[in-house]
Amino acid sequence: MKHIHLDTQRLHLRSMVSDDLDDLLNIFGDPRVMASFNEPPFTRQQMQAWLDRNLAHQERCGYGLFAVILKSEEVLIGDCGLEHMDLEGEDVTELGYDICSAYWNQGYATEAARAVRDFAFQSLELPRLVSLIRVGNQASKRVSEKIGMHLVEVIERYDITYWKYAMNREE
Repeated sequence: MKHIHLDTQRLHLRSMVSDDLDDLLNIFGDPRVMASFNEPPFTRQQMQAWLDRNLAHQERCGYGLFAVILKSEEVLIGDCGLEHMDLEGEDVTELGYDICSAYWNQGYATEAARAVRDFAFQSLELPRLVSLIRVGNQASKRVSEKIGMHLVEVIERYDITYWKYAMNREE
């Protein structure tokens, strides 16, 4: 699999690698980040399973979640990318993002999500993207809206209520 690199003004996004485990654990071990999932912080074992699942997705689909690196500090501050999934019997590609709480409210999620949106539509030529956001997560809702997505419905998935945001390539 070829590794993908995307650059924005402040961020470098690259394909994840197995060596990202400790940096990702700093994010998913953060109680403030995990509160948006209504979950406790990840253990090292849970983080390894999450990373292995993303690496397998990358290998299978040719894309996945990217490591988000803050250029000025050369530090991994989050993930942002694409996940192919079955959603209510429909094949969709979800655009998702997670940023370490120390870097919230600085526009990094929006900047990364814009780059991934453009990559999905221009390079991969995907017809449509969705984002599933837990109802109540206002920050993630704002990111989706800033990159041009719109609320299409509220759904239940695994006993969790989500706002389903979407946009088509033509938009």
